[in-house]
Amino acid sequence: MIELKVPPVGESISEVTLIKWTKADGTWVERDEVLCELESEKATFELNAEQAGILMQIAKEGDDLKIGDIACKIDTNATRPSVEPTANKAPVVTPTPTLDFNIPEAKATAPASAPQPKTTPVASQIMADKQMDVNHVKGSGSLGRITKNDVLSALENPGILPGTSLNNRDENKVKMSNLRKTISRRLVEAKNSTAMLTTFNEVDMSAIMELRNKHKDAFKTNHGVGLGFMSFFTKACCIALHEWKAVNAYIDGDEIIYHDYCDISIAVSAPKGLVVPVIRNAESMSMAEIEHAVVALATKAKENKLSIEEMTGGTFTITNGGVFGSLMSTPIINIPQSAILGMHKIQDRPMAVNGQVVIRPMMYLALSYDHRIIDGRESVGFLVRVKELLENPLLLLAGKDPAKLLLAI
Repeated sequence: MIELKVPPVGESISEVTLIKWTKADGTWVERDEVLCELESEKATFELNAEQAGILMQIAKEGDDLKIGDIACKIDTNATRPSVEPTANKAPVVTPTPTLDFNIPEAKATAPASAPQPKTTPVASQIMADKQMDVNHVKGSGSLGRITKNDVLSALENPGILPGTSLNNRDENKVKMSNLRKTISRRLVEAKNSTAMLTTFNEVDMSAIMELRNKHKDAFKTNHGVGLGFMSFFTKACCIALHEWKAVNAYIDGDEIIYHDYCDISIAVSAPKGLVVPVIRNAESMSMAEIEHAVVALATKAKENKLSIEEMTGGTFTITNGGVFGSLMSTPIINIPQSAILGMHKIQDRPMAVNGQVVIRPMMYLALSYDHRIIDGRESVGFLVRVKELLENPLLLLAGKDPAKLLLAI
C-alpha cells in the first residue's frame, strides 16, 4: 500500500483543490496513469499513479487540500483483474464538451440528463469567459449547434427560455475556484497598487489585411500554421519596447528593472478563467515561430494544461478583446508589469484620407500603463510607434523604412 500526496507546485502555493477524479474508486490503475486533476491558484495539474494497483480515494471532488495531504492510496498488493468489471470502470473523460452520437456505447452509458448541446470553439470560449450556462443558449447551427452569433445574441437579448417560469427566482451558489480567487486578488491589487492610466489610438488595418490575404495560403503551406494578427502585433510591440525601455520595465521596491528582452504575455480566456501564458524572447522569433507559440499556448490554456512556468514572468502583455466584439476598453495591468496593450474589433469606418472620405478597416488600440514609471511621453510615443509599424508592415523587417535602411539614412 502506497500513499499519494499532493506534491509541491510552487513556492507561494500552499493549497490546491481536487477538481475531478479521472479514475473511479476501487478500480485498477496502471503506473503513470492520470488519477485526478488538481487546481492551484495559478494552474491545473494532474496526479499520476506511482505504481499499479487498486485505487482507494481519500479526498473527494471539491475538497481543498494542503501540500503534503494524502489524496489517495494504491493497494500495490492487489491482484491484477483479468477483465475489469463494467460497473467499476472509470467515467469516460472526453477532451471536448461535444458528444459523439455515432457511438452506440455512449448512448447506453449516458446519464439520464439531456446531453450538452454541441458548440463551436469560439462559442465555447465566449460562454466560458462570460460564465454562461450552455442550456440558456439556443443553437441555430446544424443539428442545433451553438454558434458565436447565438451566444452574442443571447448576451444582447437576455430572455426567458420556453418552459421556464416567469416567476422563477432560483439562485445558484458556486464555490469560487482557486484560479478565480487569484484573478480577483491580482486585479484588485493592480488597481490599488499602481497609478494606472490608459491612452488610446487607432490603427488602419488595411495594409496588414492586404498582406495577410495575399500570403496566408503560402504561409500556412510553408510553416504549417495560420497567419493571424497576433504575430504582427507581437513583432510591432517588440520593436517599440526596445525603443521605449520604460514600457518594458517594472518597479521592484525602490529600483526599476529594465529588460533587454521581450517576454510577451498573451491573455487567453480559458474555461476556468483568464490566464496569461508567456512567449519568451519574442523579439528573436520569426512570424511563424510566434504563430506556433500562440497556438500551442492557447491550446494548452483551453485544455487546462498550462504549467506554472509557462505563466510565470512576462515583461509586457497583449490582450485581444476584439474576438468577443469589444470596440474599446481599458485593460488592467498584469502586475508586476507596467503596461498592457489592448486590441479591439476591426470595424469599417469613414476616414478622411488626402481630403477624401474613404472606408477603412480601423481598430482602436488601448495602452494601460503605470504612471509611476511611464510618463505620457513614453506611453504616447510607444503607441504611436506601434501604430506606425502596423500601418507599414514592411517596417517590421528591421524597424526602419527599407529604402532608408538601404541608403543608411
